[in-house]
Amino acid sequence: MKMTFRWYGEKDCIPLSYIKEIQGMTGVVTAVYDVPVGEVWPLERLQRLLALSNAAGLSMEVIESVPVHEDIKLGKPTRDRYIEAYRQNILNCGKVGVKCICYNFMPVFDWLRTDLRFKHADGATSLAYDHAALAAADPENLHLPGWDESYSPAELSALLAAYRGMTHEKLFENLVYFLNAVMPACNAAGVNMAIHPDDPPWDVFGLPRIVCREADYDRLFAAVPNPHNGITFCTGSLGAGRFNDLPAMAAKYAKRIYFAHLRQLKYTNGTDFYENGHQTAAGNVDVYAIVRALVENGFDGYVRPDHGRNIWGEDAKPGYGLYDRALGAAYLCGLFEAVEKELQTKEA
Repeated sequence: MKMTFRWYGEKDCIPLSYIKEIQGMTGVVTAVYDVPVGEVWPLERLQRLLALSNAAGLSMEVIESVPVHEDIKLGKPTRDRYIEAYRQNILNCGKVGVKCICYNFMPVFDWLRTDLRFKHADGATSLAYDHAALAAADPENLHLPGWDESYSPAELSALLAAYRGMTHEKLFENLVYFLNAVMPACNAAGVNMAIHPDDPPWDVFGLPRIVCREADYDRLFAAVPNPHNGITFCTGSLGAGRFNDLPAMAAKYAKRIYFAHLRQLKYTNGTDFYENGHQTAAGNVDVYAIVRALVENGFDGYVRPDHGRNIWGEDAKPGYGLYDRALGAAYLCGLFEAVEKELQTKEA
């Protein structure tokens, strides 16, 4: 296991030197953030990120994310042009030592929350989700916490219109087409693709979501068996679905999980939740059982402490402050060490 930390590049308020000081931290997870989706990332931009990371004593072996253009998800005739650019991005990432690319295939909207500063009794704040509030929102005039409003109202309206009639089956076919097209680049570059689950793991605003549960992974691996086709195992995204048995899934897919986002949720009803500190006792995700299942079944990938609380007066990007994620990293390192040593003792 390699412990990593999300770093938003040179504009991040958290310097690389602070990340390096977190015990057990080996590398950063970053990306080229200012190149439009669908275009090739200049190799020199990746080389600069690598040089900055290495100068701080950190590796840069995971990219999160290389976004997938909507024309690819829609299956438009223009998709092959964008897939070619994506292939080049995989090759460029491989040239700087990247081993894993995290990406998602969610139509239009990425992860969605309805509150970025849910107030805890102890004064901490975190991300939260209220299903009724989301359902009441107008997707064509959306001003929702947690969503990057990168589309103008006219662009968003046109994009939503393009998805009308999109089925789960067709979206899945488009994902398979994309993966089959990029696998040769993955083979050449030695880069694993690790798909992030849909967040939350159910349809949103009538848009189909297809990476939500165990059966979805089984279907995807059957359709694209290439070992470079793998998973970002996000316990928060999958954990929002009460239908998912996360320890069982961690055990089943351990060797196809190339990247693990480990975080905690506390359910407030059948659909709603808020995010909390990483410890198992802090919520409904059994983080200990998940780590144990990963270790016992051969997981050898990258881990990062995912969304944390804002604590100790920190005014940072919601979910991505320094302090609580550093505490989460220390907790997770302790879990992995304990489970690994126990397993070694049993095998001796």
